[in-house]
Amino acid sequence: MSVVPAILLAVDADGIATLTLNRPDQLNAFDLEMVDAWRAALEQAEADERVKVIVVTGAGRAFCAGGDFEEMAKFSEMDSMGRKDFLYRHVHRIALTLERMEKPVIAAVNGAARGAGCDMALMCDIRLMASSATLAESYINIGLMAGDAGAWYLPRLIGTARALELFWTGRVVGAEEAERIGMVNRVVPDAELMTATYDMARTIAAKPQQAVRFFRRAVYQSQTMALATHLDMVSSHMAVLEDTPEHRAGIAAFRTRSRASK
Repeated sequence: MSVVPAILLAVDADGIATLTLNRPDQLNAFDLEMVDAWRAALEQAEADERVKVIVVTGAGRAFCAGGDFEEMAKFSEMDSMGRKDFLYRHVHRIALTLERMEKPVIAAVNGAARGAGCDMALMCDIRLMASSATLAESYINIGLMAGDAGAWYLPRLIGTARALELFWTGRVVGAEEAERIGMVNRVVPDAELMTATYDMARTIAAKPQQAVRFFRRAVYQSQTMALATHLDMVSSHMAVLEDTPEHRAGIAAFRTRSRASK
């Protein structure tokens, strides 16, 4: 009997890798196997020289319902050190892998994203959301808190007060509100979600890739840097980019267009 993989990874001719959470009958709630496969798929896509942009989405009608309840029951049976170690060795590896990556990651939120599933979407660089999809930081409803860095990501996206409201109430956020407050970049009709996502991914994939990656570094690293340190870093990045073939080709094309317009 064949075993259906918890994560599907495919790469197209444009260098777009699609990572699909593939437990639709469980609303893509993750167990230990899926968490480890998720991290491994991200690392594989990062190492694959063909890949320029990574898209993360869910199979079926949900993006990710958070932790699988059977897995959470096992988690509850551990002692406190075991629980901490489980998060450190497995769940936290996804956030840390994404932090180290240089390639852009886009979440296509196709349906409900709850608890850690919501946080997994927040970990991505950009989020597109289907109009019928919903988000919720639902931990409070079962007496827990975000153990996967949700309390790190969400305030940076929507501000402290809004983040605390969502953490403390656990209320469901619809697509329109999510876009308005900055939890997602764009909301599109359900039937257009993947088309819009791949359009954005291909736009980014067509840009000079070293510049794309330096921008990612600069934006994230600047969050913990003094201005002078940031300026010192980006001056180095600029100096390196001046030597890239993409920059030289861009300048040459600009000059050609400029001469043609005279």
